[in-house]
Amino acid sequence: MSEPIRRDRPGGRPADRLDQPLAKTSRWTLPSRMDPESFGAFAERFARFMGTARFLVWMTVFVAVWVVWNTLGPPSVRFDPYAFIFLTLMLSLQASYAAPLILLATNRQDDRDKVQMEQDRARDERNLADTEFLTREVAALRLAMREVATRDFVRSELRSLLEELVERDGPDEDEGARRRPGGTTGAGPTAGAPRRDT
Repeated sequence: MSEPIRRDRPGGRPADRLDQPLAKTSRWTLPSRMDPESFGAFAERFARFMGTARFLVWMTVFVAVWVVWNTLGPPSVRFDPYAFIFLTLMLSLQASYAAPLILLATNRQDDRDKVQMEQDRARDERNLADTEFLTREVAALRLAMREVATRDFVRSELRSLLEELVERDGPDEDEGARRRPGGTTGAGPTAGAPRRDT
């Protein structure tokens, strides 16, 4: 097989071979070595600091010193005349960086809130399932307790059985007591005496 024809490009560089796929050339990109988690934590700290009274006090002091320096200072040391264009530029730059950082911190908080809501929903579903299970168990126990004899019921049944036994065995006990020596039943001195009909 013959070698494919290669034609040199203008400028002396060899042309790409047509029988081989092109090699992937890496374009120059900015290396992204910054950890997104650490950058997000920095954004949250920055947004939290911007929402404090300390930041407002320091910002007010900074602007007041800037204005006083460029208004009342000697003309040789003034670097921003009355319109304070440089100060406006710095405040605009600070606001342009602050807004994305605050949005990033808000997005991270929203993500945390979503995860927390999912965990709360799963916990609520587990609690609901446990509550339903316990409700079914309590209902089953109530149904089973209807068939179980209570203490009062057992006492009443034993009392009625005892009364039946006393009624059935009562005359035999009296005859046995009469046949005992002495002929007394222990009810009194005249218990064995013959009855007089009046």
